[in-house]
Amino acid sequence: MLSHTTASEAVLISLVAKKRDTTTSKGEKTMNILITSDAFQEGEAIPTKYTCDGDDLSPDLRWSDIPPNTKSLALICEDPDAPSGRFTHWVLFDLPPTVTELPEGVSTAERLANGAVQGQNDFGRIGYGGPCPPTNDNEHRYYFRIYALDIELQLQPGARREDVIPAMVGHVLAAGHLMGTYKRKQAQTRGA
Repeated sequence: MLSHTTASEAVLISLVAKKRDTTTSKGEKTMNILITSDAFQEGEAIPTKYTCDGDDLSPDLRWSDIPPNTKSLALICEDPDAPSGRFTHWVLFDLPPTVTELPEGVSTAERLANGAVQGQNDFGRIGYGGPCPPTNDNEHRYYFRIYALDIELQLQPGARREDVIPAMVGHVLAAGHLMGTYKRKQAQTRGA
């Protein structure tokens, strides 16, 4: 069973939505990170290649505007339109702040060559699992959220979203997101 939004998640999500260089309720400054992909633009359809109907590869991602005192980055991709309320497609953390992009088709290894650690998605696997909404559902949204943190989380490989989010609370310096959409096509049937 997937949990509903907690207070700590609401704080993190609200940081993503705020404008650049804003002040939190605690008087702390936050900034927005710009995150982009060559695969799709904000609000556009995610190409089939990056879904369960295609090659299930992670899309390339690039980001900028990381605060200078960042110790690590975390990335979470999730579908808030899932029938269960939310479905996590990717958990990646302790990414060095000097890394400014991920290539297409990131390995599903627990630890990446760049130093990042991957968690378990809601498919029960390590690494990225692409959009795969039920066939009869309307279009789903997929948020690739990136967080600049003032600590390394030092969680174990396979940590779930439910482990990562609480560990980030109080340590987010900046955040940003890229949202893409996906709707599975109906199975093609031949008419008589």
